[in-house]
Amino acid sequence: MEFTREIYWNVGRSWWTLLPMYLLAAAAIGLLIYGMRQRLKIYRQGLPLVRTDQWRWRLGNFLAALLLQKKVVRPAWPGLLHGFFFWGFVLLFIGTTLIVIQADFTEPLFDLIFLRGTFYKIFSLTLDLAGLLCLVMLGVLLVRRYFFPPAGLQSTPEHGLMFALLFAILVSGFVIEGARMAVTELGTPLAPWSPVGLLTARLLLWMGEGGLLALHKVTWWFHLLLVVVFLTLIPRTRFRHLFTTSSNAFFADLGPKGKLVSLDMDNEEAESYGTSRIDQMTWKDIFDTDACTLCQRCQDRCPAFATGKPLSPMQVISQLGEAAVSRPGDDLPATVGREALWACTTCRACEEICPATIEHVAKIVGMRRSLVLMEGEFPGDEVMAAMEATEVNGNPLGSAFAGRGDWAAALGVKPLAEDADVDILYFVGCYASFDQRNIAVARSFVELCRAAGIKPGILGKEERCCGEPMRKMGNEYLYQTLAGENIAAINRYPVKRIVTSCPHCYNTLAKDYRDLGLIAEVVPHTLFLAELLASGRLRLAAADFTCTYHDSCYLGRHNDIYEPPRQLIRAAGGTLVEMAKNRADAFCCGAGGGRILAEEKSGTRISHQRLEMAAATGAGELLSNCPFCLTMFVDGVKGADLEGHLRPRDIAEVLAERLEHGSDVAPMDTTSGGKQ
Repeated sequence: MEFTREIYWNVGRSWWTLLPMYLLAAAAIGLLIYGMRQRLKIYRQGLPLVRTDQWRWRLGNFLAALLLQKKVVRPAWPGLLHGFFFWGFVLLFIGTTLIVIQADFTEPLFDLIFLRGTFYKIFSLTLDLAGLLCLVMLGVLLVRRYFFPPAGLQSTPEHGLMFALLFAILVSGFVIEGARMAVTELGTPLAPWSPVGLLTARLLLWMGEGGLLALHKVTWWFHLLLVVVFLTLIPRTRFRHLFTTSSNAFFADLGPKGKLVSLDMDNEEAESYGTSRIDQMTWKDIFDTDACTLCQRCQDRCPAFATGKPLSPMQVISQLGEAAVSRPGDDLPATVGREALWACTTCRACEEICPATIEHVAKIVGMRRSLVLMEGEFPGDEVMAAMEATEVNGNPLGSAFAGRGDWAAALGVKPLAEDADVDILYFVGCYASFDQRNIAVARSFVELCRAAGIKPGILGKEERCCGEPMRKMGNEYLYQTLAGENIAAINRYPVKRIVTSCPHCYNTLAKDYRDLGLIAEVVPHTLFLAELLASGRLRLAAADFTCTYHDSCYLGRHNDIYEPPRQLIRAAGGTLVEMAKNRADAFCCGAGGGRILAEEKSGTRISHQRLEMAAATGAGELLSNCPFCLTMFVDGVKGADLEGHLRPRDIAEVLAERLEHGSDVAPMDTTSGGKQ
């Protein structure tokens, strides 16, 4: 027998059948296009932004996101359920498209039937299994959402409608197939190639041929109406993420990763700075709100939310989306909540895990800019004091700027103003310049440079705070003032390479300062030391020790530097016991986003939760690569009652203790510390 089937079996090919079908299909597609055009009007409320450059690269990102579902399948099983459902749905869509092509084009116009023979058998089996896969995945997702929901997962009537409609489409498809097979294919060699349809056919045999013919025709039209309803609902419900979520990968920020847009602070015609209304956001910011699937992965990874603070990245995006649709004139900081905005540590955990490529941090910083630059508002008096201290002395600690290089005098490290013939400029940063605990890290780094034959220089009193905490807090004006002074100081000398022991300084100098004229290469100290070690210039006498390691947010998620610090630890003889949350999943210390300047007034301390994770490893030492992290951990071990059980240190300190050859630099006392 011929392995094929009549596509419009029992329905017929008369115009009484085809015309209503075509009209319904045309109406559904028309309503779909109209609905998406209405969504475009919402996006166009935003400011222009170029996100169509490098289109080949963007197209690759889009196809990878769409076809491979790379970000959706993380984390493990919930993401895989969505991924398998999507892949099954795609196969069903392809199969339906092939049926339409043959039934409405190739067969009537060219008498060409390509759904036949072996190809048809494979086609039939594939669609059967794809439909079954979709049903099973949808069932498991439904049970998870309504019977075993993760904490904080929101379910609305819209979710119920989406589940019901998808179930009805899939089940009705199998009923149509089963009724047809019960009349035409049972007992033939073709029947086993549609195993689910075969089972359905056997279950329907009791109806008899007349009942099966009636059931088939009624269900066929019902199925068509369901598909029409599905298409028309796409732009009007969360179904639209079928388009927006994958498309957002095409519009992703291609880098540098996490770099903020610099405001033109010299624009005298500007009426406002920052983001306080929807029309002050970009179109991409608004599009992000439509791409969100409310999967709550960002919320689950947010350290502020995890420690009881009123910030949910998911809620921020949802609230902005609601404002864009129905309240575009609303004051956005008030809509989102000021306390929620100030709670963000800008750690990027939300953005790294988001399957929809949503950019949360820039939106939060934009609203902070509005609060600071337009209203003069800060999260607390201590932050205002730190800003004022930075304006006067160039650092938030309140120390006199003239003493910025005092720590280096005994080491023979001179400011470039006195000796510009150096191998690297060591951009020290505020904490390693003034905070006694972090000065120990600076001394260790200098000792390591000296042992490797590297001559470092510093800016000394010419150096200012890099401005990163101020910028992330929203004070763009102060940041640009500090950045301008630093860049002018650096450009006075023949500096080709800058090394910093602060990831916040590194991220700012390497990315943000480019907008303002910095040209020199910038390297974090862990990467620089790893280079020296690999080249043989730095030699260590390894000594066994056990530790755990904290991936700082600004070296890790902001710059994807994970392995070099671990290489240094292993080279020093360390046995590394990883925390449950490490690398891209690492938990923040709580100091980022300018939070190093602010008191943590709500919920539990983020640093305490991270220290508990470190203590759970059983390792006695907690190594990090960031002065902010070190400060939070040194202070935190006291509050978390972990003194004597966990010793926070910088990697540079451990390496300096294990230099193969002795150093003439006296060891630094590392017992004092804390936020100065």
